[in-house]
Amino acid sequence: MSDRRDIVGKPLAHDSARQHVTGAATYLDDMPEPGGCLHAALVKSPHAHARIVGIDASAALAAEGVVAFVTAEDIPGDNEVGPIFHGEPALAGEVADYVGCPVGAVIATSHDAAKRAADLVKIEWRDLPAILSIKAAIAAENWTSPPQRLVYGDPDDALANAQHILHGGLDIGGQDHFYLETNIAMATPLDGDQWHVWSSTQHPTEVQKHVALVLGVPQAAVTAEVRRMGGGFGGKESQPTIIACIAAICARKTRRPVKLRLDRDDDMIVTGKRHDFRADWDVGFDEHGAMTGLRVRLAARGGNVADLTSSVVTRAICHVTNCYYVPNVEATGICCKTNTVSNTAFRGFGGPQGMLVGEAIIDQIARHLALDRDDVRRANYYSPSRGLTTPYEQPVSDMIAYELMDKLNADADIAARRAQIATFNASHDTRKRGLATAPVMFGISFNMPSLNQGGALVHVYTDGSIQANHGGTEMGQGLYTKVAQVVAETFGVPASFVTPTSTRTDKVPNTSATAASSGSDLNGAAARNAALAIRARMAHVAANEWNVPEEAIDFRDGKITSGNYVISFGELATLCWLKRVSLSAAGFYSTPKIHWDQKRLKGHPFYYFAYGAAASEVEIDLLSGETRCLRTDIINDCGDSLNPALDMGQIEGGFVQGMGWLTMEELWWDTAGRLRTHAPSTYKIPGSRDAPADFRVHILENAPNREDTIFRSKAVGEPPLMLAISVWLAIRDAIAAVSGDDRALALHAPATPERVLMSVG
Repeated sequence: MSDRRDIVGKPLAHDSARQHVTGAATYLDDMPEPGGCLHAALVKSPHAHARIVGIDASAALAAEGVVAFVTAEDIPGDNEVGPIFHGEPALAGEVADYVGCPVGAVIATSHDAAKRAADLVKIEWRDLPAILSIKAAIAAENWTSPPQRLVYGDPDDALANAQHILHGGLDIGGQDHFYLETNIAMATPLDGDQWHVWSSTQHPTEVQKHVALVLGVPQAAVTAEVRRMGGGFGGKESQPTIIACIAAICARKTRRPVKLRLDRDDDMIVTGKRHDFRADWDVGFDEHGAMTGLRVRLAARGGNVADLTSSVVTRAICHVTNCYYVPNVEATGICCKTNTVSNTAFRGFGGPQGMLVGEAIIDQIARHLALDRDDVRRANYYSPSRGLTTPYEQPVSDMIAYELMDKLNADADIAARRAQIATFNASHDTRKRGLATAPVMFGISFNMPSLNQGGALVHVYTDGSIQANHGGTEMGQGLYTKVAQVVAETFGVPASFVTPTSTRTDKVPNTSATAASSGSDLNGAAARNAALAIRARMAHVAANEWNVPEEAIDFRDGKITSGNYVISFGELATLCWLKRVSLSAAGFYSTPKIHWDQKRLKGHPFYYFAYGAAASEVEIDLLSGETRCLRTDIINDCGDSLNPALDMGQIEGGFVQGMGWLTMEELWWDTAGRLRTHAPSTYKIPGSRDAPADFRVHILENAPNREDTIFRSKAVGEPPLMLAISVWLAIRDAIAAVSGDDRALALHAPATPERVLMSVG
C-alpha cells in the first residue's frame, strides 16, 4: 500500500458522539436489568483504624425488601484484590483501616432499600492507633512498600562542590477523579458456576482475575465486559475490581444477579485519589542556573494498602527532571502507609507530581539568580553538549522540548506580553497578573514491561461489514473510534464499515488496563495486525481469481483493484467465504525496546517521549485570593495524529483537569480521618467558566513519531495535563509582582484562594 491515508489522520467524530449529546448512550446503570436482579449497598467503617469485635445485621435483615447480608466470611475463595501486592481485601475481615472501608454489603430488591438497611447494621468496634498524614507515616517509617532509590553520577560530590546550592520543599495536594459515572458493577450467575460481570472498569482482565479469585473458580469461568465508561482518568484501573468482587460475592450468596452502584458521596469516600506528595530537595547549580547536582525525596501518601502506589512513585522519580539533563542525581521515593483510603492511578500516574517538583526547582533557581525561567531552562535542556541520558539511563533521541518552547515564545508573543503585564501591575493595586511557560517531556509505556501488550479480534462478514474488538476500553477518549479508523485504513474501506464492540475477556484475553496513554498504541497496533492477516488472505484470493501477483492488489475506497480488475470489498468477502478462506483473525502487539530494573530504577522504561509546551497568563485578586486564567497557548506533540479532533479534545480536557488539580481541587480530611470534601458542594472541580477565556491550542504539524508506532502517532491521554503547570507558575509570578520572590515560592499546590492570600501575605 502507498503512504496515502484516507481514514487515519482525519478528524472523524467520536463513534458515540450523537448518543452522548442526545442522552442515548447506554451506560451500565442504563442497561435493562436481568430478571430477579437485586441491589447491594455497602456497610462502611466510620473509624480510621479499628478492630471489628462483632456485627449484628438482624435489624437490616428484618427491613423491607432485604434479601441477604454478606461479610468477608461469605467469600468462598481468596479475599484478595491487590493489583500488585497481596494483602488487599475486598471486604475487611478483622480490621478496618480507613473511614469508608467496606465491611459488608446489604442485598435488597431495590437500591434505596439496600441503602436504608445498610445504616441499620450494628458493628461493635475497638479503636486502634491511626496514622493519617505523610509526616506521621515518615516519623513511624510506615510504608506500603519499601523505599525506592535512584542514583546517577556522584550527587554527594556535586552538591558539596556546587557554585550555588538551594534547599526547597513543596506540598502537592491530591485530586478526586470525579468521573461523571460513579463505580458500578453487575454480576450474574450463569450455568455451571460460570459468571458474567458488567463493570465500569479500565481493566476488564483484572476484574475477571479477582472475581474468579474471590469466588474460587477458574478465570475461564468468568467473563468481564464493558462497553463504555462515563469517565475513568485512572480511577477505574484497579479500584473497580473491589466493586465487581463485592457484587459477585453478593450474587453467589443469593444465586441471583446483583448490581452494586455507588452514589457520589460513597464513591468519593470509598475509592482512592491522585496521591498527595511532600517533596524536599537540595539542588546545586552554576551562575547560569545549570544544575550540577540534585538530591530529592518524594513522599507519597499511599493510603491503607499498596494498590499502585509503588509504580506511581517510580514514575514520579523518572519525571522529576522533566526535559532537563542533571549529571548527578539522587532521588528517593517513599510510599507512606496511612489510615486513609488507598490512593491509586490518576491521569499522569505520578508524572505530574514529579514534573511539578522539577519545574518548582527551575523556578526557585531562576528567582535566586534573578534570571528568566526560560533562560534557566535553556541552560538545562537535554542536548548533545550537555547530555542526552536520563538519570534512569535511557537515551533521549528525540528531544524537541526546546524547539517547542522557542516556537511557543514566538507564536504567543511572550516578550511583548510580559511588558504589557508589567504595565498592568504598576497601575493596579488590588489585581496583579502573571505569565509563565512550561515544557513537558512525558515517557510513554507502562512502568512494568509485561503490561505493554495488546490484543484484538477482527471479523469480516460476507456483506463487507467489519467487527473490531480489542482489549482497550472506551471511557470517552475516543479509543474505539481511533481503532476503527486504523482497521478501516488497513482494509481500505470507509470508517462506517467498522463496528466497534464491547470489550470482553472471552473475546480478547489477558489484556492490560487502558492506561499509561497506551490505549491507541497497543490496541491500534494489535487490531492492525489482525486486519493485515485477513487482508493478506483476501489479497491471495483476489490474486488467484485474476491471475495477478498479490502485490498488485490494492485495497482502497471500499474496492479491491488490480489494473482493469475491480471488485467491491463485500463481494471479495463473499468470494473468500465461497473459497473457504477464514475472515477472522486475532491480533497481538508487544512494545519493543523496553526493559526495566525495578531494584536499581534503571533501564529503558519508555518506548518514546511525548512533548508539549504551554504559556498561561493569569490574574489574581489580592482581596479575595481568587485567580483566573486569562489566556493559554499550547503546542502539543501528537506525532502523526490518528484523529486531530479527538486529540484536540484530549489536550483541552487534560489541560483543564490539570488546572483544576493545581488551583481549586482540594481534598481535606479532619483529625479523625474523615474525608470532608466528598460531594460537589464541598469539592470544587473546574467548570466551563474556569477554562482560559482565550484558549489557543495547536497540534504540532509534520512531526511523525520517530519510533514505529501505529501510523507514527503519539500518545495524547496524559501529557497535556502537565501543561497546566504553566498556570500554577503564572500564579507564583503574579504573587511575586506584589510580594516578592520569597512569598511566591511559599505557594504550594493547589493554589486555592486561601493559599494565594497566605502567599501574598
